[in-house]
Amino acid sequence: MSNYIDLLDKALDLEFLSADEGMELFKNAPTTELMEVAHRLRFIHKPDPVVTWIIDRNSNTTNVCIANCKFCNFYRRPGHEEAYVTTIDEYREKIDELYEYGGNQLLLQGGHHPDLNLDWYCKLFRELKQLYPDLKLHALGPPEIAHIAKLDKMSYFDVLKNLKEAGLDSLPGAGAEILSDRGRRLISRGKCGRKEWLDVMRAAHQLHITTSATMMFGHIETDRERMEHFEDIRKVQSEKPDGANGFLAFIPWPFQDENTILKKIKRARNACTGDEYIRMIAMSRIMLPNIPNIQASWLTVGKQVAQLCLHSGANDFGSIMIEENVVSAAGAAFRFTAEGIQESIREAGFEPRLRDQEYQFRELPENMVQQILDRENMIVD
Repeated sequence: MSNYIDLLDKALDLEFLSADEGMELFKNAPTTELMEVAHRLRFIHKPDPVVTWIIDRNSNTTNVCIANCKFCNFYRRPGHEEAYVTTIDEYREKIDELYEYGGNQLLLQGGHHPDLNLDWYCKLFRELKQLYPDLKLHALGPPEIAHIAKLDKMSYFDVLKNLKEAGLDSLPGAGAEILSDRGRRLISRGKCGRKEWLDVMRAAHQLHITTSATMMFGHIETDRERMEHFEDIRKVQSEKPDGANGFLAFIPWPFQDENTILKKIKRARNACTGDEYIRMIAMSRIMLPNIPNIQASWLTVGKQVAQLCLHSGANDFGSIMIEENVVSAAGAAFRFTAEGIQESIREAGFEPRLRDQEYQFRELPENMVQQILDRENMIVD
């Protein structure tokens, strides 16, 4: 019996595979077998044939950043003529539009601005919650928390505690890129290191702040670093306190290379094929048996590949993305409407269900239900 078959059996028993074992699977197991095992694991975690999605808006506090990531086309240095900090009036316009679409979550991130400290973010969060009491703030990320902690000379725990009291609802898994200090030095030297990223998440889990985790792959990282990334995420999840959600979801996505410094200097290319992405989705499900939700990144791979991912371990389709500026600036061009994302899920053989950031089901907004009824009446007529 081939070694990879033994490892697939081990995965089906929900055992933790080592990085070496992950490498063996990734190198030698056929895609169809990885897909089948990951799909079976998906139904162990999520027995119903439901695929979730969310309505949110990805807005940016500022594009000013001193991290100097080589894969980012979005940031501007302090003093640049295109630099901005979003105003309250601009937030109001964006959030009003979000509510019109039926969403109530703001994915709020930005750059490492040298002048925006903890007090600034707490004031912003409080003001937004005063204006929109039911708004969910899925905000910042470990690199931004580490940056704020450095500015204010505070612990990650205390920064997060203050932000939670000011209105932070959940913490995205932004800025993980690849959790290898070798890789991070080459692509994002100005961001927090591997240990810092993981320690921010540990602190968030101690405070019972729900988080997610990500991986950006397909640039200068090795396959082993991908597998070690899985190990790190899994370990932090296993340390979370009882009753804490910890990482509710894992989202892998391929590096987008258009006009990036990383492409020009390091000769990094987005060479990730549909097959490789599907294999990485399957490996995510196999290597992370303690994380319940795996999200397919349709924004970067498109509808058809994302639909195949729903048969390869993924159970979530993410957001319709009313606004997204960072990944799109590097070449991600796919888009979904609320109608389109539900239709794509049905085409793949699943039932679409709207969710919130805690992965609780939400009812469809009334205006969306009315649109569906109007279309059905038109078909009958």
